[in-house]
Amino acid sequence: PDLTIAEAAERAGISAHTIRYYERAGLLAPIERTDSGHRRFAAEDIEWIVVITKLRATGMPIRRIREYAELVREGDGNELERLALLESHREEVLRRLDEVQQNLELVDYKIALYRKRLDRSEAA
Repeated sequence: PDLTIAEAAERAGISAHTIRYYERAGLLAPIERTDSGHRRFAAEDIEWIVVITKLRATGMPIRRIREYAELVREGDGNELERLALLESHREEVLRRLDEVQQNLELVDYKIALYRKRLDRSEAA
C-alpha cells in the first residue's frame, strides 16, 4: 500500500521534514506522486529511508550517503565500490567508538573519585 509522507515518516521513525530534506539532498530515488502532487511511498522507499537514517546516525556525511545511493541506483556491477564505501565508513565508526570508550573511562574514573570522596565524608 502506498503511504503518505506523514505515514512514511511515522513508519521510518523520522519527521516528514527529514524525508523532504533527504529527497532534496538526492538521497532518495524519485518518489511517486499522485495527480495532485502528493508523495506516495512504497515499502521499499521506507526501507531505504531507514537505511539512510541509520547511516546518518552512525555519522556518515550526506555526500557519502548520496554517493552510496547513486551506486545503489546504478544497479548491479558496482558492489566493490559499495563495499569499499561501507567498509571505510565502518572503520571511521569503530575509531569514533574507541574514542567514546576512552572518554567514558575518564567519566567513570571521575565518578569513582567522587563516590569515594562522598563515602569518606559520610563515614566521618
